[in-house]
Amino acid sequence: MKRSRKRMTDKELMLKGELYIHSNDPQLAKDCARSRRITRLFNATTEADLDTREELIRELFGGTGEHFYIEPPFRCDYGSNIYIGENFYTNFDCIILDVCEVHIGDNVMFGPRVCVYTAGHPIDPGVRTEALEFGKPVTIGNNVWVGGNVVINPGLTIGDNVVIGSGSVVTRDIPDGVVAAGNPCRVLRKVTEEDRKYWEAEREKYYQTMNG
Repeated sequence: MKRSRKRMTDKELMLKGELYIHSNDPQLAKDCARSRRITRLFNATTEADLDTREELIRELFGGTGEHFYIEPPFRCDYGSNIYIGENFYTNFDCIILDVCEVHIGDNVMFGPRVCVYTAGHPIDPGVRTEALEFGKPVTIGNNVWVGGNVVINPGLTIGDNVVIGSGSVVTRDIPDGVVAAGNPCRVLRKVTEEDRKYWEAEREKYYQTMNG
């Protein structure tokens, strides 16, 4: 006798990147309410509450490095699908729509108002009005600087050692070791040995100044 396949939940479909309907799944409503509760508490903290902020983010996210700093206010869909590496920093007003997983590497910096979107909607209006939606994961590598007001769209990978210029709209994958900017975001040039030498010299000047 053939065994019938177990029907997937809308949450399982969401995490697989397939079409789903949020309102069909009570667990998604619970997960969303949990996120709203934790982010509300986080966004109400002050500079005197750094330990509380850290505890709340560890509770909210799927995984974190040992050290990170997130400036309130911060918003996300679920939080549990966000994984950040060591020394992650984001400035004010970051939004991460994490209907699928978002993986952020080590030593990543976000400027203010960076938005990371994994959520998408059907192009066809008839299907879209039935509340069907989908998600695609986002991956950001190590040593990445994302400037202010950048939008990172669903299903993309940004490589290691990358700079994304402020105001960019990222619509395609960005390779390792480049400076990219624009709408749509495109590679402007490689990060070079000359860049390294220049900034190491500037760093040395700073320490010489500070040390007298």
